[in-house]
Amino acid sequence: MDDLTNGALKQKEELYIDLILEAYKAKRMEGHTNIHGYKTGKLVHVGPLDVPVTQSRLLDIFKECREKLYTQVDVLGFEFEMGLTPQFIQELKEKGVSITLKYIPKDVFDKRAIEKGQAKFFGVAYLNTKETVKGRTISIELTDFVTHYTQDDIEELQQSMRAGSKVVIEDGQIIKVDKDKNGIITRTMLTKNWYDWIDYWAVDFDYLSKQEIIKVKNEAEETEEKWTGNYIFENEWQSFRTKKTPTLEFTSIAHEYKVAGKYKVVDILGIDTSKIVEVEVN
Repeated sequence: MDDLTNGALKQKEELYIDLILEAYKAKRMEGHTNIHGYKTGKLVHVGPLDVPVTQSRLLDIFKECREKLYTQVDVLGFEFEMGLTPQFIQELKEKGVSITLKYIPKDVFDKRAIEKGQAKFFGVAYLNTKETVKGRTISIELTDFVTHYTQDDIEELQQSMRAGSKVVIEDGQIIKVDKDKNGIITRTMLTKNWYDWIDYWAVDFDYLSKQEIIKVKNEAEETEEKWTGNYIFENEWQSFRTKKTPTLEFTSIAHEYKVAGKYKVVDILGIDTSKIVEVEVN
């Protein structure tokens, strides 16, 4: 019975991987543990459906790529472990494997969206901060935001557009594309500052203080509480734009800890972009 169950699960997993590769316009690749496909010179790994892509998973991908002398791989996922940093990705790149993280869009389950090419896979964005610790107080300054978001294929747009202007987003930059009646194309970069992208950010000064608890049934069909292994983000400070107040604060309040020690602090932009820092107060 277990063999049948495992076989059915394996089949579902393979169908899921095929679906994602099709949406990403990648070809299937067999004979690998962590590599599922390839696309225009890059290998592709499809992350799991129900859990985030973790740092340990990236290390497994890295090891296999090093063994087989692969140098570039796109890692697709619905979620990525909080705390994956540009520094970690850069370290892997310096060791010989360039890994690009991309979000799987919900549109992958819409066959019509796939057929029309509307399922866009966006790169993971990163934020940078500066922590100022004075005794038992800490304040967080938001110092940078890096995104590789692409809205449209700019090359395809240039070929298909008529004379006129279009504003597009490519690799995290806002670009105005002009095409005259003779087909001459000019591009103008409209992006001025990284903070123009941000409408909201928030801080949890003690991220490990609240575990995520769910209710499950045990073998005796009794309901019991179980820790998922994750923590709940608690919004302890925030800054956001409004029509009346369009400017943001880029430095948080000074938060005071009652007890000296090490704390995990999380900064978050919306849902997808976050950063964990560990601070020690005396």
